[in-house]
Amino acid sequence: MRTIHITSQDELPDVARAVIRSLGRRTVVAFRGGMGAGKTTLIREIVAALGSADTVTSPTFAIVNQYKAGKERIHHFDFYRIDDQREAYDFGYEEYFYSGDLCLVEWPEKIEQLLPENTMNVRITADSDTARTFEID
Repeated sequence: MRTIHITSQDELPDVARAVIRSLGRRTVVAFRGGMGAGKTTLIREIVAALGSADTVTSPTFAIVNQYKAGKERIHHFDFYRIDDQREAYDFGYEEYFYSGDLCLVEWPEKIEQLLPENTMNVRITADSDTARTFEID
């Protein structure tokens, strides 16, 4: 596990690069942290670091947004609004998670049992208004 502490949002590109370097062959990343911890903000940095010019927004209502980085597709999920993991079956989560495309997942706690075994976890702790601790494993 790697732990990174930042005191400014200006340091987020470094965290994004660390997440990308830590992926290895994994394609599903679960972002864990409370409301306002910075999950979407970090995902925005990761998508940009991968070369996408797409606008990254939280897919709270759509559940999934798709971005392009060159020829690669990136799927950004937000499961905050689902009440039952069966809802993930309704939109075909398996097609995304097992596609080989990068899948960035907010609120993975809502679908914990559906996550692939080799899911990477990024835990975000808000230490203050501007400081964050990231645990990458």
